[in-house]
Amino acid sequence: MTDLNFEISIPSDKDGFCLLQCPLCSGFFKLKPQDAEAEDVIQIWCPNCGIKSDNYLTEDVIELALNMGENMIDDALFDSFNKVKKSNRNKNVSVKVKKSSHKHENPIVAGIELLDIQKYKCCQREAKIKPIVKLIGSYCPFCGVNDDGNH
Repeated sequence: MTDLNFEISIPSDKDGFCLLQCPLCSGFFKLKPQDAEAEDVIQIWCPNCGIKSDNYLTEDVIELALNMGENMIDDALFDSFNKVKKSNRNKNVSVKVKKSSHKHENPIVAGIELLDIQKYKCCQREAKIKPIVKLIGSYCPFCGVNDDGNH
């Protein structure tokens, strides 16, 4: 059987931040991968709505993963049916195999640059958030503390 594992690289911007999207409020924000994956960070809170989620992948990343997975499954099925066709010695049974067209795999770009760096004193880490959210106050993505925007 073909190995159906794959990785998707999410590019970072010039400051080392990767784009994320809250599945609840659809708000965008950016974190540094080393901060988001640090051992002392148990969960991530959305700096926009303050609710924590298990997944902050953008719609572009999800679409790419689905397309890549579907393309890999199509290729594996094509290869399997091709093996059946080649091993078929029965003159009464005919096997025809046609390869399906692949779904387009759009590359992921760092995207959205209109975000400001917010320093969170509570966790000594940074995130990039919308300027308006920075002004009115945001939630620390690393501990969920409400930052009132006056820091």
